[in-house]
Amino acid sequence: MSALGDVGQLLLTANLWQAVLAAAVLLLLPALGGVISERSGVVNIAMEGMMLTGAFFAVVADLAWHNAWLATAVAIIAGGLIASIHAVVSIQFRADQIVSGIAINIFAAGLTVFLVNRIYGLQDIGHIGPTEGLPYIDIHGLDQIPFFGKVLFQQNVVVYLALILLVGIHILLFRTRLGLRIRAVGEHPQAADTAGINVFLIRYSAVISSGLLSGLAGAFLAIGVSNTFVPNMTDGRGYIALAAVIFGKWTPFGAFIACLIFGLGQAIYDNNSTIHISPYLLSMLPYILTLVILAGLVGRSTPPAHDGLPYVPGSE
Repeated sequence: MSALGDVGQLLLTANLWQAVLAAAVLLLLPALGGVISERSGVVNIAMEGMMLTGAFFAVVADLAWHNAWLATAVAIIAGGLIASIHAVVSIQFRADQIVSGIAINIFAAGLTVFLVNRIYGLQDIGHIGPTEGLPYIDIHGLDQIPFFGKVLFQQNVVVYLALILLVGIHILLFRTRLGLRIRAVGEHPQAADTAGINVFLIRYSAVISSGLLSGLAGAFLAIGVSNTFVPNMTDGRGYIALAAVIFGKWTPFGAFIACLIFGLGQAIYDNNSTIHISPYLLSMLPYILTLVILAGLVGRSTPPAHDGLPYVPGSE
């Protein structure tokens, strides 16, 4: 009972929910990319590798130039380049998209370890200085609101950017002509092609966009949260983001709700010093939540009709 009481007390603290939102944004950015990619008909299980690559190059660039914004730009580009590999293999060569994604994740894990050893000669490449990472912004006045001020208005700049992207991508997908084309390509690419929509261009753009967002998430993790790079530091977040896409029924706000649930599990683990529960058990919480949610939803959620299917012009 004392452990449950500790959890209950923790759930009432602003510090926990501040951490929940930050942890959710780490998942939300790749999840938004996953929504765009899968709405266009390309399964993107490679978000883990894109995020990891972005994290590595963010730290390398920040250590070299001491500029978090340039480092973030490098991370975004790195994520986009890795995504372009997945796009070419999946769209141009029509390879199995799941196999391609897993291969890219393995490649990214190996590449980053190799580069760490090659460039720095050790696994700890150093830490970003406190003034050289992505900044935290307190919105003056609003940050003094009891409870909500700390949760919503004392966050890293990437959290605010992610919430803007959440709204923007929802509007893009469901309120614009481009969004209609993306969804048409994912549902019925042959009809979209007949209507004059460039299926390949839409799919390439969607997959690369998912890489850009995953690269941004990697930068946030590396130079906004951890201030260093550790091999495999994404720790399965790309896969959890994919689960959030499914949980959210391929919608931005649905994915955000899923990310908040997963973020809660991560935040409880991060605050385990105040809870009388084994940290080893708590470390499994985000993944247990993922399994429980997927077990309840797979088979009930309907993906875009041509999600995961390569498009062959002229086919039915």
